[in-house]
Amino acid sequence: MNVARGRRPVHADDAVSGIAAAIGEPARARMLYGLLDGRARTSTELAAMADVTASTASVHLHRLRTEGLVNVLAQGRHRYYSLAGASVAAALEALSVVAGASRRAFVPTTPPRLRAARTCYDHIAGTLGVALHDRFKALGWLTAHASGGDYDVSPTGTNAFEGLGIDVGAARGLRRRFAYPCLDWSERRHHLAGALGAAFLNAALRKRWVTRDLDSRALTTTAAGRREFAARFGLRE
Repeated sequence: MNVARGRRPVHADDAVSGIAAAIGEPARARMLYGLLDGRARTSTELAAMADVTASTASVHLHRLRTEGLVNVLAQGRHRYYSLAGASVAAALEALSVVAGASRRAFVPTTPPRLRAARTCYDHIAGTLGVALHDRFKALGWLTAHASGGDYDVSPTGTNAFEGLGIDVGAARGLRRRFAYPCLDWSERRHHLAGALGAAFLNAALRKRWVTRDLDSRALTTTAAGRREFAARFGLRE
């Protein structure tokens, strides 16, 4: 519990209520989901995404900054907004799952290219992300962390990830969760998130196994990527 000088104590439920209200306004929600691909965008771009005026967008972005949901970086004459971190991205992804929940059999309505492979903030999501997560577990690379909920990496996994050019020690040393399952909104199963998930995406991009779309969250698997995913992980389209 935090206590601001001259004010009543600020409880966790107050903070949650403020964040929920900030996300709950439709224009602000569109802005946040517009940042879920991990790219920074200007207020003008976000205003267009939210279908609001520039002045209204400014008010909304101020609210999102106040609630700690977005960061802003001034560069030259422009100010670029981005999600405040992976925890915000995970919350948005989880809300997508809740919003699409149904008692009927799940039938995905996600556009095929986004469903196949996309970014979830800074890691791989979609069918490819879920398949990789499952293979990492089946191969014994990921193990349950003692604290529960998160993953650790086995010695075999450490050698394997480092063989892909991933510095596992460096990823573990970052000031963020190392590795954990993130529920995928199009597949309703888990993909790998955290510093390790981000490092794997970066390695896949470096090796040109996948490429980013310029105007969406979609990832395109290259011919080399299809060969490598099949040879290394047994993944086939």
